[in-house]
Amino acid sequence: MGYKILIADDEPEIRDLLRLYLEKDGYEVIEAANGAETLSILQNNASQEGKAAAEGIDLVILDIMMPGIDGYRVLRNIRENNNIPVIILSARSADADKILGLDLGADDYITKPFQPLEAVARVNSNIRRFYALGAGKQKTMEELNVQDLKLDLQSCLLRQGNRVIELTSVEFKIMRLFMENPGRVFTKQQLFEQGWGDDYLMSDNNIMVCISKLRAKLSEDANAYIKTIRGLGYRLENTDKGV
Repeated sequence: MGYKILIADDEPEIRDLLRLYLEKDGYEVIEAANGAETLSILQNNASQEGKAAAEGIDLVILDIMMPGIDGYRVLRNIRENNNIPVIILSARSADADKILGLDLGADDYITKPFQPLEAVARVNSNIRRFYALGAGKQKTMEELNVQDLKLDLQSCLLRQGNRVIELTSVEFKIMRLFMENPGRVFTKQQLFEQGWGDDYLMSDNNIMVCISKLRAKLSEDANAYIKTIRGLGYRLENTDKGV
């Protein structure tokens, strides 16, 4: 496959188990035993200019309860710098912990104890959605344009005129879906499955939170770009705002 996975967990047994199954599935694995080591690896990876994309970290499996710098702080740091998929691996199973992790920009959440084959399946799914499917569908397209928005599919950056808007991995996936289909209405279920790649829960509020954050990043006018279609879902407006 050629993809490189960073496993950040303070339990050697967990890292060894994941390494065994991931390497068997063709992945290259790097390990970190704490938050500081995780950040160091990611910073060194980011500073290696001229390296091929396949040599960088493609996905992070991140434990929350690590000594020193915990997983939430690591996740915040990751989202300040890039959009690579992050799967949280945690013994915390409460809904509040899952929502916090997803709101901070995680793409998936696995609760310990876990089945290693399920973990590999989650890795495969996130890698396929973020890299393989995107590269296949938009192989010759590098940029999407709607209104005054430009979404760079290579750098995963959104530009509004001369302003760069930083997006989380989930926000990037949802904006890509919107900008590939301007004017089309998407249900909460469709947006959830695109952004998080999981079965939609009727009580889930992550879509509303994500849409609210996107709107705030795009404009002070909540409906300038993403409009709520009552009883149906959301759509990205495809008309000039007149500005």
